[in-house]
Amino acid sequence: MTYVPSGKHLIAGEWVAGDATFTSSPAHGEAREYSEGSPAHVDRACQAAEEAFWTFGYSPREERAAFLNAIADEIEARADAITEIGTQESGLPEARLMGERGRTVGQIRLFAQHILDGAYLDRRHDEALPDRQPLPRPDLRMMQRPIGPVAVFGASNFPLAFSTAGGDTAAALAAGCPVVVKGHDAHPGTGEIMAEAIAAAAKKCGIHPGVFSLVQGSTREVGAALVQHPLINAVGFTGSLGGGRALFDLCAQREVPIPFYGELGSVNPMFVLPEAGDTRGAAIAAGWAGSLTMGAGQFCTNPGIVVVLADQAEAFAKAAAEALKDAAPQIMLTDGIANAYRKGRDRVAAGTNVKEVLTSVCDMRNATPYVYEVSAEDWLANEVLAEEVFGPLGIIVTAQSVDEMDKLARSLQGQLTCTLHMDDGDAATARRLLPILERKAGRVLANGFPTGVEVADAMVHGGPYPASTNFGATSVGTLAIRRFLRPVCYQNIPVGVLPEDLA
Repeated sequence: MTYVPSGKHLIAGEWVAGDATFTSSPAHGEAREYSEGSPAHVDRACQAAEEAFWTFGYSPREERAAFLNAIADEIEARADAITEIGTQESGLPEARLMGERGRTVGQIRLFAQHILDGAYLDRRHDEALPDRQPLPRPDLRMMQRPIGPVAVFGASNFPLAFSTAGGDTAAALAAGCPVVVKGHDAHPGTGEIMAEAIAAAAKKCGIHPGVFSLVQGSTREVGAALVQHPLINAVGFTGSLGGGRALFDLCAQREVPIPFYGELGSVNPMFVLPEAGDTRGAAIAAGWAGSLTMGAGQFCTNPGIVVVLADQAEAFAKAAAEALKDAAPQIMLTDGIANAYRKGRDRVAAGTNVKEVLTSVCDMRNATPYVYEVSAEDWLANEVLAEEVFGPLGIIVTAQSVDEMDKLARSLQGQLTCTLHMDDGDAATARRLLPILERKAGRVLANGFPTGVEVADAMVHGGPYPASTNFGATSVGTLAIRRFLRPVCYQNIPVGVLPEDLA
């Protein structure tokens, strides 16, 4: 049975509308009217979240874990409907949506298990030393506590795993923080059905309905009102550098500033070291082509830059072009993203001494790959070439020597990932580059491709600005929960009064 969205907001368990509407722009299927959010909707949702925090924030970990698992169950119960509306709105293929739903459910269940384990609390105890001279030491206990209601922004490129019930929401709920989601207008129906699953789980588990709200909207007004609301304590965001930086600035300008955890953009450079380039350059080029075009290049870990030695560049470019020449057009997530991709292509093509390796025709909402080549000297002289182009566009940067690779690596802005392609004979060069790359990126790979982010304890999906706005955080993996916690020290508090997890 086809899922028909109500077009309303979910606020504290109730579906509500407003006076204004916006129209969705699906890749295929019927466009629908959705209620346009307002500051009044945001305020109602935030007030409900604050009320819910007084019970949810202090609930046993077992109850929150059960709630998370119930959310996962409710999502799985709606699997076919989620796939149907998700593909209509985003243009992503069914297999991609099914895989992303599996990841979404998996990361929710992972956080449930993570909080049951209890290690995330980072509990510490310094026992009292009453006889210490010259002064006694008090009894000191510490653990992590939830910060209160948080805001989450849905991402355009991951309608499930980074949106309504995605990793930010899962981490915040696991921590004990109610969530208010600003739905992405690229997939409002998908957001609504995911919100429906969370609301059903809250009702089933007897959780205060204010623990989760979804406010839809196509304007900046809703997002601005949300990050500036005095009851919001932190923000999770995945999106563009421009949009994220604007919200970051609003968070910093508040009377009480709050942390903004924004994942904004990255070109994810790959370095092909000399021996690897000699022995398997063509294979690396083919792998790069596959990673570059995966999901129409609409991954934040898309490897838009590859650095090779100049004497290996011709063979590398030829192999990449061969791998890409028959690539079929792929529909992009929104008309706006497709337009930005074309503008990015034109910006790169106009760069000084930029040569075309592979060009094609990108029209309307369809994306086809483009590959360009430029010397490291010219790349370093033109900052525009280091900016992300969101889509299947790659630049081959040719270095005259390992020294020039080193210089290029040092010039990089913050990245989500950096990759070394190396063979045994490249170990010394890799050791030279690794300290540079670990300062530039949150994840450093060897002999792989950065697209595909494992949801696991050791994963880091973040990096220095502009990859993210907080280099000490990750939006993927169990460490993501720490964004929504803060340490509290309890001094000489009687055991019978302490929180249960400390006592």
